[in-house]
Amino acid sequence: MPCCIFIIYPNKNYEYRLMKREKTTKIIVEGIHDLFYIWKEEFKHVFRDSGVMIFFFIVPLTYPLIYSFIYNPETTHEVEVVAVDNSNSAYSREFIRRVNATPDVRITTVCASMDEAKTMLNKKEAYGILSFPSEFSKNLHMGKQATVSLYCDMSLLLYYRAMLLSATEVSIEMNKEIAAFHLTNIFSDIQINPVPYEPIALFNPSNGFASFLLPGVLMLVVQQTLILGIGMLAGTTREQHRFHQLTPGKALYSRILRVVTGKSLAYLIIYVVVCIWTLFVVPKLFSFPSVGGTATLFLFLLPYLFACIFFAMTLSGFMHTRESPMMAFVFLSVILLFISGISWPKEAFPVYWRILSNVFPSTPGINGYVLIKSCGATLNEVAREYRFLWLQTGFYFITACLVYRRQVIRIKKKTDA
Repeated sequence: MPCCIFIIYPNKNYEYRLMKREKTTKIIVEGIHDLFYIWKEEFKHVFRDSGVMIFFFIVPLTYPLIYSFIYNPETTHEVEVVAVDNSNSAYSREFIRRVNATPDVRITTVCASMDEAKTMLNKKEAYGILSFPSEFSKNLHMGKQATVSLYCDMSLLLYYRAMLLSATEVSIEMNKEIAAFHLTNIFSDIQINPVPYEPIALFNPSNGFASFLLPGVLMLVVQQTLILGIGMLAGTTREQHRFHQLTPGKALYSRILRVVTGKSLAYLIIYVVVCIWTLFVVPKLFSFPSVGGTATLFLFLLPYLFACIFFAMTLSGFMHTRESPMMAFVFLSVILLFISGISWPKEAFPVYWRILSNVFPSTPGINGYVLIKSCGATLNEVAREYRFLWLQTGFYFITACLVYRRQVIRIKKKTDA
């Protein structure tokens, strides 16, 4: 009988693919295990270090409250002003009465001379002087312009603003009344006030100082506390190890991507909670302008936190002691607030300051947060800041990896030696 014999040869390509798949699966599982191990260890380091706990929790939780209480109420009222009435006329007394009736200014007394008023100003018993010349009423009756002088203490700009606006509004109203008295024709209203206007304060109805400044300060607090806390952790690690390295000498910490990703996830989880308090709860408690969408804010804060974390990890590579970050970065806070563009337009900055401001995540972060939170902007309307934060995230992730890689090479050379 005929007989058929089949010989089956092993498929080498199949075995190779199977081995490669198993190896890839093993690498992925091992990578996830290492990542969560580093994440867990970094959590332990944070909660064991009281100094880092202060920067990661106490400062972001208390500073927003302190700043908000200091600037609350946001506007100044009843600013003390003295008057020097050399005219002693019905017009000058009416002007003083109306200024005193405004909510922002209180006329405390009418001085007999300018010297007496200056003495009160020097003693801080008043912050401004309203002076009427002797010919004030005479000029008005003769149809001439009359002058009222306002001397302001410029050491406090909020007081200056309150005094100037009050005196200006009173002078405008009295000008209209005096002009109407001399005009008797039917077109008097058009001649006196041809284009009536109504000022409307957008995005800051109370014209408050805190409503325009504090949102930027809160975002800056997030960045600065991350830099100080991560820098302190790096300085502590260097002080504790033999070769003053940034990472332990274990083989696990030679895998740079796992180290950087694991540490950053630990910081991210902590600061998600911190940001909820700092950027959502505190503005709600003090009724700061808040018209932006919550989902939009969370999407915007994600690249901001990553950019700040990787930026701080990059800088931590240059911290050799616990005190180094405080000596190097605390003084930068005020400078970073100024160059962010929140207190002065960036378009008016010299070019080199604009270039320098783009180095820090706080610059696009502050501008984007203010536009979303206070002005109700959408993510499309802050696309420039949003994209720039993602670019900073990628750039500082690479620099953080390079910093840690340099440490691994340095440790290897010293141990071999």
